[in-house]
Amino acid sequence: MKLYEKLADEITEAVRRGVFAAGERIASVRQASQQHGVSIKTVLHAYALLESRGIVETRPQSGYFVRDAAAKALAPAAPQSAHKSARKSAPPPPVPATVDVSRLVLSTLRSIRAHDAVPFGSPYPDPSLFPWRRINQYANAIARRHASWNLIDDLPPGNPELIRQIARRYAENGLPVDPGEIVITLGATEAINLSLQAVAKPGDTVAVESPTYYAMLHAIERLGMRAIEVATHPVDGIDIDALAKVIERQKIAACMVMPNFQNPLGFQMSDERKRQLVELLAAHDIPAIENDVYQELYFGDTRPSTLKTFDTKGLVLHCASFSKSLTASYRIGWALPGRYRAQLEKLKFLNTLTTPSVPQVALADYLRQDGYDRHLRHVRKVYRQQARIMSALVLRFFPVGTRVSTPQGGYVLWVELPARIDSMRLYQAALARGITVGPGTMFSARDAFRHFIRLNYSYPWTAQAEAALKTLGELATEMA
Repeated sequence: MKLYEKLADEITEAVRRGVFAAGERIASVRQASQQHGVSIKTVLHAYALLESRGIVETRPQSGYFVRDAAAKALAPAAPQSAHKSARKSAPPPPVPATVDVSRLVLSTLRSIRAHDAVPFGSPYPDPSLFPWRRINQYANAIARRHASWNLIDDLPPGNPELIRQIARRYAENGLPVDPGEIVITLGATEAINLSLQAVAKPGDTVAVESPTYYAMLHAIERLGMRAIEVATHPVDGIDIDALAKVIERQKIAACMVMPNFQNPLGFQMSDERKRQLVELLAAHDIPAIENDVYQELYFGDTRPSTLKTFDTKGLVLHCASFSKSLTASYRIGWALPGRYRAQLEKLKFLNTLTTPSVPQVALADYLRQDGYDRHLRHVRKVYRQQARIMSALVLRFFPVGTRVSTPQGGYVLWVELPARIDSMRLYQAALARGITVGPGTMFSARDAFRHFIRLNYSYPWTAQAEAALKTLGELATEMA
């Protein structure tokens, strides 16, 4: 099949699934070229083919639109209802560890709330960059129109229009997904917890990156499972050969990873390594739980691929949310759970019953009517600039031997200090001066990374922030 035929088929399938509704405008030729990584000539051929099939029509000075007749003829597919039971697949270093990092993380997060503390340790992005006022206007208008909600409307999988907008977002970025696979959740945290419940049971061993985002460890801890940490390269991501050896030695129920802009390292796995990871896990029938909450915060020209892109067996449970890119206050996330979709939807119903409707509808309205892409371009530009500033000043102010990560997206910087420095001591000393940091021990179940810290560069770069970073460097230098 030629490239333009493949692109035309993907758009046709998106219309069939209801991702693009009757009368809606599809991506411009230039946008489609960037989103799908093909030439403008290829897109023009694809769009011409779609016109000949009667799927789209051109409107002078406006672009390409889905024809009403085509949308009705293709008809959106109904959500899958057939039950598919979850399949559980199911040394010497590394060794599975019982996880207990929640108390440290909780105390650290509480300290971040201290009045006037410089939030280098915050796990949350700067809310001032988000269009939360605009989204609240949508929510208030919805609340005024509807005095009460029918609880049935809130039941899983979630609001149909929000699901369609999420599916459309993926389609426009080169990953056609079935809207019937999407389950709306209370943020990515619930999506991750439900995914883990769907594929593993208490006592099972779960492979994670090392260092890994502590929300992953929280999920494992809460469900009474054990974590086995796999060495992770600051540029290439999880060591696939090391993971293969772990799988040979013991039973692994699942693998939890962040292939894009991993927290705390900030790397973006290459397409080839993502493919290798998916193929390794598929060969052993091991599900992969993919945390992709930073998917929209890339510094490159195009949104990166996901593990889901290379999944042919339905073993990737893809989790994401709007909390890091649009608004953290509404706690709206979702899962694309593959073959575990029916099980995850059931667990969602048993765990939290529903996800509130008003935030879902408000976000759907914003995605449909406002400038999400314009907002994201601004956020990415700010984060990219501030990442460079913070990296340069850390190397300038901190002791000799300090090294920093090179984030490809997101908003956190991983800092390796000289080995003599204890990050917990630095955390306490900094806190006494109104500065927070994320101590490295939060990112491991093995009390590792004691001379590492994580810093947040999403907040405005001010004279106060620069002075705080200089103070932090002086404290580290004294300890060194």
